[in-house]
Amino acid sequence: MNARGTKALFRATKAKSRNDARQGSMDVGDVLMRPISDERRELDFYSTRQPEAIRSLMHVDGARLRELAHVWEPAVGDGALAREISAAGIDVTSSDIQDRGWPETLVRSFYDFTVSPAPAIITNPPFSEINARDGHGRWLRHTLAMPGWRYCALLLSWDWPAARANGLGAMLDEHPFTYCYLMRWKLDFTGEGSPPQRNAWFVWDRDDERNTRDLHPGFRWLDRNDWRQGDMI
Repeated sequence: MNARGTKALFRATKAKSRNDARQGSMDVGDVLMRPISDERRELDFYSTRQPEAIRSLMHVDGARLRELAHVWEPAVGDGALAREISAAGIDVTSSDIQDRGWPETLVRSFYDFTVSPAPAIITNPPFSEINARDGHGRWLRHTLAMPGWRYCALLLSWDWPAARANGLGAMLDEHPFTYCYLMRWKLDFTGEGSPPQRNAWFVWDRDDERNTRDLHPGFRWLDRNDWRQGDMI
């Protein structure tokens, strides 16, 4: 094929690729590439559909939570976390900005609460409210300023605390979490498979003696164990 023919073929192939991309997919080298959407769900609702996330936390921190005996889930959604906590015999107060069908949900914004209704808080907060870029750490700022709780566990992406923008870094420097549990498996919040990120539970325990002597948070692994069955690995 001469140079003129090669250029014509290149232009035709390029035009076909643009047309395929507009139709929603593009076959390049037998690899299907789908457009990536930045659109997030309404009110940033991503249910913790895999119960092993909370079951594993209960496996390692269950004794502490039973000591406190009462948990507040302030972004309860469809009850994915509250259901498991309640099954462990711990009282749960559930609230959310929107009723998604979980019984006895208090339909109230998290920011309407000035005192925690329970000594423990466990939740998967809306990321847009707690990240540095969009929420400027607003959810965490409100949590730290709120009296009434002794233990707080937030389920977030592993790299969340690395952001320093918009005051989040300074807030974590001044009020570091006590320890975190890095999950050794990936959670699928969308049900679409192939989750892109690692997740961790970030825990603030106001009664932990390390808070008075060490400004650096602890690090712990979290394996896919189940509080109902003991160690599974």
